[in-house]
Amino acid sequence: MPRVLICDKLESAGIDLLKKAGIEVDNRPGLTGEALADALHAADAAIVRSATRITAELLESPGKLRAVARAGVGVDNIDVPVATRKGVVVMNTPGGNTISAAEHTIALMMSLARHIPAADASMKAGKWDRGKYVGAQIAGKTLGVVGLGRIGREVARRAVGLDMKVVGYDPFLAPDRAAQLGIQAVSSIDAMLPLCDFLSLHVPMTDETKGIIGPREIDMLPKWARLLNVARGGIIEEQALVDALKSGRIAGAAIDVFTQEPIAADSPLLKAPNIVLTPHLGASTVEAQEAVALEAAQLLIDYLTRGIVQCAVNMAAFNRAELDEMKYFVDLARRLGLLQAQLADGPISKVSLLYRGDLALKSTKLLTAAFAAGLLEFRLAESVNLINAELLARERGIEIVESANPHKGDFSNLLQSEVFTEKKSNIASGTLFGKEFPRLVQMGPYRLESYLDGVMLAFTHHDVPGLIGYIGTVFGKHMVNIASMNVGRQMAGGEAIAVLNLDSPPPEVALKEIKSHDKIYNVTVVKLPPSGEMPVWFG
Repeated sequence: MPRVLICDKLESAGIDLLKKAGIEVDNRPGLTGEALADALHAADAAIVRSATRITAELLESPGKLRAVARAGVGVDNIDVPVATRKGVVVMNTPGGNTISAAEHTIALMMSLARHIPAADASMKAGKWDRGKYVGAQIAGKTLGVVGLGRIGREVARRAVGLDMKVVGYDPFLAPDRAAQLGIQAVSSIDAMLPLCDFLSLHVPMTDETKGIIGPREIDMLPKWARLLNVARGGIIEEQALVDALKSGRIAGAAIDVFTQEPIAADSPLLKAPNIVLTPHLGASTVEAQEAVALEAAQLLIDYLTRGIVQCAVNMAAFNRAELDEMKYFVDLARRLGLLQAQLADGPISKVSLLYRGDLALKSTKLLTAAFAAGLLEFRLAESVNLINAELLARERGIEIVESANPHKGDFSNLLQSEVFTEKKSNIASGTLFGKEFPRLVQMGPYRLESYLDGVMLAFTHHDVPGLIGYIGTVFGKHMVNIASMNVGRQMAGGEAIAVLNLDSPPPEVALKEIKSHDKIYNVTVVKLPPSGEMPVWFG
């Protein structure tokens, strides 16, 4: 039974969903240090919110851990590069808190424009400072939105409904799509800043976005501009913001997220003028809390029970139908990778993968990852799977190139792999017979048809009479049964290749006798999983 560790407080609906799916739940929010490390290592997956940090130290020896689901959007509290290297998939829940975060952004904008928090505090102090809190009207003003993902688009949509003009910057949103949403796209943040009455940030925290609004950018804003951040702490330089507010360089700011959370008692933000602060409340609604809990739970149920990956930040996502359809092609790709790893003569420098026929129209990235996993798992002691295979290959200097050709040729689907070493390259191609039977149909220049499972013996030879009988006699003498034998050749009496499927590994003495034949060269024993056995990482 898979086990899921709940690291932070999670709504009961998510916990109940996990239990109903037959998953053991270790619900211990607030663990730290060795207790957290031990609990993570004993779990198959974990759910975190923003309080628990999944650090490189915790991931260095992940134990059973295969997945971490973030009940929320930002994953800056998870060391994603290390998780990837260790083969741990990291997923988030981008849809659950979208509306709540967008509404909080609009609420902060309204509160800031009309001085509502300050006016409320003044009233409760027994004052009537009506003239002191003259605000700004929202309608007719320009809102700049940096980051037009789910939340940014929802903020923009609401601002358009408030009769605001919206300008937006997002390098991944086409201008014509932005126009459909009522947003005027700009080419850069610098081009946007002078236009803004309000500026709202909706980007993740990355090396590229850290401090994207600093002193230089603040100086480019109009003096009457107001700044909003309901995304992630650190994308605004906090000291630069404090200085701008104290000097009157900008009119105000509303901040929900901070570089350090909880915010320090001596933070200069607490004493800055014209600022509205909330304690990371963007997703703090009953509806959002339950939605992200259910979404995180379902992500892990799908992954742990069906091998389905969705909303992953460190690998491609695949839906249920696609995974079911691709299952046997993934198995084929992995088996070809295992085969090539055992045939390679020396360190591998490059892999070229060609997808032909129906395969050219499928999700080839998944198949490439599966091939890389097979290629590396034979040689590496560390765990290799779909998540970390390509990264581990790149770290070892292996270049992987893929191409596709929808022309079917001799087979309706074909995966051709060519692996390069310093000495030579080797081609091995495979296909599926029927819907689920992987077959080796090419080695080097030779065509053949061999099972891709169990113990295989491959050797090149000179095509002469009596050779097959010789092989059978040697293996019969050493009690090795030949299940099948396939020979590929280009012409009678020339060079050829043979692949034997054996019921058991041949003893070294039998191999030595076969290698002693003057017409047999390059004898290699290959060990593949039994027929029908899927990798554990596929689910």
